[in-house]
Amino acid sequence: MKKSRFIYDLTIYNLLFLSLLLTSCYQPKMVMKTVIEGEGYSNFVDYNFRDITYSNVMSQEMRDSMWVGNQAMLSYPIPECLNMDAFMSAHTDFGEGDTVSTTFWMAFKTVEEMCEMTPLQLNGVRLRSNAKLDKRFRWFYTEYTFTETFYCVGDTFKLPATNYADKAEISYWFTGQPNLVEGMSGAEASQKLGEMEPQITKWLNDNLYKTGFDFIVANYDSIPNPPVSRERFIELHDSLARYLMAQADDILGVNVEDALRDFFHSDAYVMFFDEDTPCGKALNKEFLNSLNIFWFNVPYILEMPGTVIDPGNGTLQEDGTVFYPFTGERLIPQDYTITATSRKVNTWACIVSVLILLLAIGSFIYKKRKD
Repeated sequence: MKKSRFIYDLTIYNLLFLSLLLTSCYQPKMVMKTVIEGEGYSNFVDYNFRDITYSNVMSQEMRDSMWVGNQAMLSYPIPECLNMDAFMSAHTDFGEGDTVSTTFWMAFKTVEEMCEMTPLQLNGVRLRSNAKLDKRFRWFYTEYTFTETFYCVGDTFKLPATNYADKAEISYWFTGQPNLVEGMSGAEASQKLGEMEPQITKWLNDNLYKTGFDFIVANYDSIPNPPVSRERFIELHDSLARYLMAQADDILGVNVEDALRDFFHSDAYVMFFDEDTPCGKALNKEFLNSLNIFWFNVPYILEMPGTVIDPGNGTLQEDGTVFYPFTGERLIPQDYTITATSRKVNTWACIVSVLILLLAIGSFIYKKRKD
């Protein structure tokens, strides 16, 4: 089976289940860590660090070929969602077995500067984010609140999900918030999800069908001897969609080339599903641009100064860091915000307070003795 045909069959129906699989079987290949230092090394300058580590399983032959003198090259392949221009340094580690990991890192004076160099990208376009770090001095401790918001990429899909389901349902399906099944029994929650699933599936099907259909229309002049005019092809939009969806209980069983051949009694449209043709390659890329959102999976680790007292929507780990699941689905319905609050003890303030207290006690004792 050609790659193009497989991608078309997959995206037209089963991408929903692919996204569920990616979410439930969370096995990250790539991790991003952000370290907020608070008051830094000198002159009370804020220093913040961000690094990304990714791993590959490589054969011994590939591992041996990585060495250039005493320097190891980058682990290969490099994830497509990684923008290496956002880093100043990198190092590669050879782990146990066949695992080879590369870590990129960069230091920033401010979190705003850090956002300008976001190292993540989707379809070759850098993800946009903004961040802020609030500090509140409380004498014995300083409280830090870090917030970073990644902007929504839902406009990748031409048909908005809110045309198919309620905004809250869309948000819950892709992000888990708001929790629409809270307090429900297992049966009630299953029924609720069962009502939502067909709506999400139809949204996804319609978008991917529209991607393919619109591409053919835009490149109609490239078709030699088309069986119908462009105008007539456009008129058949709904009929063709129903015909494709009716080919099998599971649309994955539909051979799109054969279906179009039977519908139009012509091989004219086969060129769009042949990866060896320019049109086939271009259409394949269009589908991949949508698939990449569901394949995007970069767990986010946040390290705050002091002790975390509120992990926000993340999970506090045993080592004191906060874990956030950061997947492409979470950027479909809305912006995705990461936030946490921590407290760092001001040691100097404690020392000063003790000295003041000792001075006060000493003055009191001295005064008593003098009297």
